[in-house]
Amino acid sequence: MNTTSIEISEEPMSAASEYARIPISFEVHAALDVIADASNPTSFRLSERRVGRPYLKDYDAIDDESPAQWTHRFDTSKWGLLTARVGGQLIGGAAVAYDTPGLKILEGRSDLAVLWDIRVMTSQRRHGVGSALFRAAEAWASARGCRQLKVETQHINVPACRFYARHGCELRAVHRGAYPGLPDEIQLLWYKDLP
Repeated sequence: MNTTSIEISEEPMSAASEYARIPISFEVHAALDVIADASNPTSFRLSERRVGRPYLKDYDAIDDESPAQWTHRFDTSKWGLLTARVGGQLIGGAAVAYDTPGLKILEGRSDLAVLWDIRVMTSQRRHGVGSALFRAAEAWASARGCRQLKVETQHINVPACRFYARHGCELRAVHRGAYPGLPDEIQLLWYKDLP
């Protein structure tokens, strides 16, 4: 696919149901072991290891996590819903939030945006769609005065971790036990300074 043919646009949050039709699921073949640097608590070494039996992970299958539920769960008035299309066909999207009271991941900061969600149709993955969406999310956040973009992922999403690192994000926080319903998953928080 020619990345110049990807059209990125902002949609109203009422389009979240259409956006939800883009699958976010992926197959887990590996996980990352996270080792903290004893001399620097915000520096980590990641070591990839194969999982015993590959499995499918689908965040939308978790109760109330689907994009169709966002407007019912959160004040999305300061959220951006970005879509990627080729020839008018929806192939990917990203959701970005900032300055949203009660959204703990934003740390009470008005200069921090969070890449809440990014997804690409399975057949379109590894063709530059995610990169185009990530750049658009950065621009969206910068245009609103945000100085940093924050991204949450888990140690079992190795492709996402590689993607964020490749796009200049730094792993700055690791939280074991962050997900009571998923005690084996480790939360990884990535940050990227914005111009």
